[in-house]
Amino acid sequence: MWKNRALIMLALVALIWSGCTEESTKPPTNPPVNPNPPEAFEPIAPDFNPDSAFVYIEKQLSFGPRIPNSQGHIACSEWLAAKFESFGAEVTMQKARVPAWDGRMFNIRNIIASVKPEAQRRIIVSCHWDSRPIADKDPQQPTAPVPGANDGGSGVAVALELARQLQSVPPQVGVDFILFDAEDYGNYQIDDSWCLGSQYWGKNLHEPGYTAAYGINLDMVGAKDARFIKDGYSMRKAASQVDNYWSIASLLGYGIYFPNGNFDMASIDDHFYVMELTGIPMVEVIDRNMNTGEFFPHWHKTTDDIEAIDRATLKAVGQTTLEVLLRE
Repeated sequence: MWKNRALIMLALVALIWSGCTEESTKPPTNPPVNPNPPEAFEPIAPDFNPDSAFVYIEKQLSFGPRIPNSQGHIACSEWLAAKFESFGAEVTMQKARVPAWDGRMFNIRNIIASVKPEAQRRIIVSCHWDSRPIADKDPQQPTAPVPGANDGGSGVAVALELARQLQSVPPQVGVDFILFDAEDYGNYQIDDSWCLGSQYWGKNLHEPGYTAAYGINLDMVGAKDARFIKDGYSMRKAASQVDNYWSIASLLGYGIYFPNGNFDMASIDDHFYVMELTGIPMVEVIDRNMNTGEFFPHWHKTTDDIEAIDRATLKAVGQTTLEVLLRE
């Protein structure tokens, strides 16, 4: 949906900026998930379809690099908006010009797709849909663009499949899928150079006075052997929502993907700016090595392509998020 960004200390917690670590260490292979959750817990969500989400990733990759100001970026945004509309969502395209860290002006497009726009209580499901222009962590092709299958594409794909599912099983609350642009053009040494789309949205809400009960940010949610650890910023401002999400994941049999415990790490990601600028609590779901804090092995490399995607991980994240939304 980023990421090496400079180690900081915050309230006795060592917070790692999403852009400063090196290559991730691959965690142990996922054992099969528990197909029989505890009898006391009865899932209410329909089956999330990881094959559908996988196809949505392939479609995004077909547009080429999703870098602001490029033709592929424009074409992909139009497809995304049309796809959400085909699922019955009310779509707003928030267009703006924002300056990047190197002085370049980006024409960005934040895409907001609202399910049950009339509902007063609202939940955000966010991700970023752009891709990084340079694979600076790739020793072979450091200046080539990153395909962004996992880093960007996977969160969008889960959001699309969630929107499709909610057509047949409408939630009790309103759901706003927010696809932030220009998240991944940052400079590791410059604060606030990442997440330009969420920064703009937080200062220029798509609806005057918009608010939500909380949100769930999905970033890098499709790689094999993913581990989603509780984010430090989210635990400071959305602890109850984080604990609820992780608890439901465990009850569904996906605890291996969502280990409990305080790993003393946090990411500067879109969720951070939403919380800082709007006060809306945000759950961060991002793949990080629980021992080193590093991101998945293909992060910011040309190998972040469709071969990096695992349907089982898409299933774990998608099913958990769908269950959380339908229990609101």
